Amino acid sequence: MIITELVNRIPVIEIHGDNNREVSELVFDSRKVTENSLYIAMRGTVVDGHSFIASSIEKGATTIVCEEFPETLAENVTYIKVKDSAKALGHLASNFYGNPSKKLKLIGVTGTNGKTSVSTLLFDVFKNLGYDSALLSTVEIRIGEEIIPATHTTPDVITINKILAEAVEKGCEFAFMEVSSHGIAQNRIEGLHFKVAGFTNLTHDHLDYHKTFEEYLKTKKRFFDELEDTAIAITNIDDKNGSVMLQNTKATKKSYALKTMADYHGKLLEVDFNGMLLNFNGKEFWTTLTGKFNVYNLLLVFGIAEELGFAQDEILQAISKLKRVSGRFETMKSDGGIFFIVDYAHTPDALENILDSINDIRTKNERLITVFGCGGDRDHSKRPEMGNIATKKSTLAIITSDNPRTEDPGQIIKEIEAGVEPQNFSKYTSIPDRKEAIKMAIKFAEPKDIILVAGKGHENYQEINGVKHHFDDKEVINELWKLMSK
Repeated sequence: MIITELVNRIPVIEIHGDNNREVSELVFDSRKVTENSLYIAMRGTVVDGHSFIASSIEKGATTIVCEEFPETLAENVTYIKVKDSAKALGHLASNFYGNPSKKLKLIGVTGTNGKTSVSTLLFDVFKNLGYDSALLSTVEIRIGEEIIPATHTTPDVITINKILAEAVEKGCEFAFMEVSSHGIAQNRIEGLHFKVAGFTNLTHDHLDYHKTFEEYLKTKKRFFDELEDTAIAITNIDDKNGSVMLQNTKATKKSYALKTMADYHGKLLEVDFNGMLLNFNGKEFWTTLTGKFNVYNLLLVFGIAEELGFAQDEILQAISKLKRVSGRFETMKSDGGIFFIVDYAHTPDALENILDSINDIRTKNERLITVFGCGGDRDHSKRPEMGNIATKKSTLAIITSDNPRTEDPGQIIKEIEAGVEPQNFSKYTSIPDRKEAIKMAIKFAEPKDIILVAGKGHENYQEINGVKHHFDDKEVINELWKLMSK
């Protein structure tokens, strides 16, 4: 693609050199520069990409996009000055791949909890409706039946456009995307055209990155602020920040709720560990998903599908065929009568939701044993809060390691323990080794008891001192149960 086509509709301050030059590839990592590629110099929090302009040219870059021209301009190189390289990158990537987000219907889902579940459920519902779609989530990236391992909550904007272009080429009409606060803050969704944007909820998370809750909220809100007037924004108005998301959006505003009047209203009629009987906008149906948080997830799926033009009855029929998302309220029953639940809950709100859902279902004759921890190098403020929630709402809480990363697991556990109230001191124990913690839960459990292993869900690794070791909660449960039940 030639430069004049690439910079179409991008506010360029100045171009020095041949603007009809052919560009073979877009690159923002100087180590990946190839012959005739375009290198985008971006200012990061640690490294300034402008420092690598010269080395990129040596490696074969013939076009440079930057916020400031270098003192010496190389011959036979085109320099393009822009105000913000990170924002320009999104539009360059969209143009380079033929603006694929305009050629299909792109749906983005954001919020603290439920992003992965809603995005994946949408993908599965539309498959049940007979449509091939693309999915970009934390767990995996999919184009129809093709599965691509996911490495970030929101991939970089070049990768996103490349995936969407491939989806268009393969005949996909829809793409469902998990939109993280990191992705919004780092302009990884810049230049994308969203048809629908959904909001799940907002609770304390990622404050290690955003520093304050106010900044976290503003980042999420920015997604809706920047929607085009042709888009639809649908929000959870039961969440106290739900209406805030829509304050400045140009998109058509829609709402969903269980507690208040909304465009899409849901009721939980019956619930057990096998599923729920629900009523959405006056229509009853059964789903194998369970837990109140899943009522919200499914209601958002229902609302988005109707806004995309599908009839309520066909949507509910497709929802009724859904299977549970991996690592989200995933149940396993042992032959000894112990009931295991594996869930990704790793924030105070998510942990409280899953525990409340279990307590709503159980008869109280069974004990609830919770195994959980908190990730290292992440928001410290949620640790004592999760300690309080787990000990308050469980018969026994076993505090253990999650992904300690570069932190001392013992120190993380101490911070969790700090939130335990005196009346609940007898309701918890701490075992840093996650496998040993699960083993202790199984030893303590009796027939009909419920063991919740929370925090990692679908993850099949444990990150310790920068190294990822294979660790899958479901595998460990099965392995220990077989050994201990002999």
